[in-house]
Amino acid sequence: MVHVLSSRILLRPVDPDRSRAFYGERLGLAVHREFGTGPERGTVYFLGGGFLEVSGRAEAPAAPGLRIWMQVADAAAARDELRAKGVPIVREPVREPWGLVEMWIEDPDGTRIVLVEIPGDHPLRYRPGL
Repeated sequence: MVHVLSSRILLRPVDPDRSRAFYGERLGLAVHREFGTGPERGTVYFLGGGFLEVSGRAEAPAAPGLRIWMQVADAAAARDELRAKGVPIVREPVREPWGLVEMWIEDPDGTRIVLVEIPGDHPLRYRPGL
């Protein structure tokens, strides 16, 4: 078994400054560290149990199947906060048949971000007898 010490998502955006503004200012992700200089410099954001690194530059957006999954405490509150910051909501919060509340947004390159709320009665959270 591989012993993973840390994990991160690495994005190479088309416009790094625009992506840093989106993740840092509009989503409000806290900066873990920064490195390098100039427009392709790297910024690593905290993602709860992992990290999101925005560094370098790409000629085209990432593959359309790429998704980032972020857990939030309250999807409706996240929607209201993001909408107030001008972030377009691709899909409003919906309780899915599997019990999670999911809302979708996109970063400036079209990378789909799924914001997920785990309700108190969901098996991922509910622990009978505790």
